[in-house]
Amino acid sequence: MNRAAVRSTGCFVPPIEIPNDALRARFRESAPEFVDKQEAASGIRTRWAAPEGWATSDLCVEAAKRALARAGVGADELDLIVVGTDSPDYITPSTSVVVQEKLGAKRAGTFDVGCACASFPTAIATASGLMSTQPHLKRVLVIGAYMMRKLSDPTDTMSFFYGDGAGAALLEPSEDGGVLTASFLADGSYSKAWGIYAGGTAEPASEEAIRAGRTHVRLVGKYPPEVNEHGWPTLAKRLCEQGGFSLDAVDLWVFTQVRRRTIEKVMAGLGLPIERAHMIMDKWGYTGSACIPMALHDAIEAGRVKPGTLVALIGSGVGYNQAGVALRATERLLTSG
Repeated sequence: MNRAAVRSTGCFVPPIEIPNDALRARFRESAPEFVDKQEAASGIRTRWAAPEGWATSDLCVEAAKRALARAGVGADELDLIVVGTDSPDYITPSTSVVVQEKLGAKRAGTFDVGCACASFPTAIATASGLMSTQPHLKRVLVIGAYMMRKLSDPTDTMSFFYGDGAGAALLEPSEDGGVLTASFLADGSYSKAWGIYAGGTAEPASEEAIRAGRTHVRLVGKYPPEVNEHGWPTLAKRLCEQGGFSLDAVDLWVFTQVRRRTIEKVMAGLGLPIERAHMIMDKWGYTGSACIPMALHDAIEAGRVKPGTLVALIGSGVGYNQAGVALRATERLLTSG
């Protein structure tokens, strides 16, 4: 069976910058030291917002266009579109069908993957499995997108993290390299800790829920950073064991881009140099479901991913969900260079 390999990537960063100084002014009275502390721990210095009236699907389309243009593939040549996000346009229908219409990909099937910031590696693994067993799937577009900013309360200090963005990867069959293995973790005991808790079937949207802020994303329970400090190394070791390679054989690591200190701690614990971890949070903020494909694209643009490069993508999101994939870049990977 053929593997699914990344042929091209695309990334979209929207045009409106919200630097940390703007948030220092916003929280000067309510939390005067918050931004300084989070900047030091996370490495986030700025973030970007889409124009008023945009939805997550619009971010998806922009990233998709860039990935398709790089490969010289038309939207009408796509067989499947998979969108990973936890900030969808609507509860239903899926964001992927909206993207299909806006992109003009009339012959493509679609579905969404919704496991927060683990959505992109989960979507890559899912698409890869489908392509391995369904040989008619020749071109699959996987998109990670994030617009949690619009679902947050701007007076909540957690809005420090949320930046808009999207990344896309075009997958095609390959006889060598490509997606090698995947692994998953979850712990539903954290499902009540961080989320949007009104607007679904557990609590339909109501005037009272809106007034109480339950239709906004909220951190309402203990969600310790240790879940990543323990979970990411577990996934990293599983990927290596399943794929038959060592930790040191992985050329590039891409983790969820939320805290630089966490990435540094995990890499040190694995006995790996921090230089092998690619990070983008300093210039684009925390882009959640989009951060891993955006970081992958950025690494490719920087010349860090070339044919033969072994890459591990490990994502972590509320719930909590965690997922990792290992892939080897093939000769067909396209870069701007």
